[in-house]
Amino acid sequence: MTSPDVVKSPAESTTQSTAQSIAGLPGGAEEAAADPPAAHTLPDVPVVRERRPILVYLSYGWLILTILLAVTADLLPLASYSVPVDRPRQPPSLSSFDMLLGSDQQGRSMLSRCVYGARVSLLVGAVAGLIGAAIGTMLGMVAGYLGRAVNGVITLVTDAMLAFPPLILLLALSSILTPSVRTLLVGLTLLIIPTFVRLSLANTLAWASREFVTAARNMGASHGRILLKEILPNLLPPLGAFLPVVMAALIVAEGSLSFLGVGIPPPQPSWGGMIADGKDAIEKAPHMVFVPAAAIFFTVFALNQAGDHLRRRFDRTMRD
Repeated sequence: MTSPDVVKSPAESTTQSTAQSIAGLPGGAEEAAADPPAAHTLPDVPVVRERRPILVYLSYGWLILTILLAVTADLLPLASYSVPVDRPRQPPSLSSFDMLLGSDQQGRSMLSRCVYGARVSLLVGAVAGLIGAAIGTMLGMVAGYLGRAVNGVITLVTDAMLAFPPLILLLALSSILTPSVRTLLVGLTLLIIPTFVRLSLANTLAWASREFVTAARNMGASHGRILLKEILPNLLPPLGAFLPVVMAALIVAEGSLSFLGVGIPPPQPSWGGMIADGKDAIEKAPHMVFVPAAAIFFTVFALNQAGDHLRRRFDRTMRD
């Protein structure tokens, strides 16, 4: 028996002819026609890692070393900063540990006085900076959040304080009050408060109009809760990144006052006071000036490098 003929539909005929035409193509073209085109995928974007320059690591290392020396000064095998250990104005030598940086005009160890002077400079810069940052930040937040009359009063007082010459203010306080670490802390704190008021005010105005602050206000949150829970956490990163730069400026200010004789009273050492003691003998004993000046330079430079690194790390505008 012969099988009956199968009648093909037009669609099947077209499909068969298409398959036959594809079969005659080269191998690569046949595979390309047989397989559907793959979906287009975006190329992998390489992750760019921030490269910290060597200066940043050196700066942090110097700051850590300086802080450790200042904190553990009493535990180190150092001579007393007020007792002579050798003849006056001796250059640096390896004869003893205390003479590594030489002696001053009274024969006291420059190494010991630099280490104990670091304690004073870092204490004044850190304490005055933190207190001024805390007071200025709170005043700026209140002025930026409440606005109107409160903003006007705080801004007016801040502008008046900024208009007053800083050196005249510090000299006046040192003349009225007894020169001491406490007097320096009061003067430098007053000097730095207006700066943080302005920074905090500008940032508070930017954050107070955000949706999450409006939502918290509509939900009945108090002003204090909004300031402390919603706005303050967003102010801490940029203000904290600015704090090392402020500390550097305060260390320079303390050194300037001590150089003028209205800073830390002797025999308590300070870097500025050591420069003042050695300025008359700079030709015969230059180490008396260059050693404390180098300590100020490296510390201030390291703080500025740390501040720039923290600003790049936490400032959103620079990252964007």
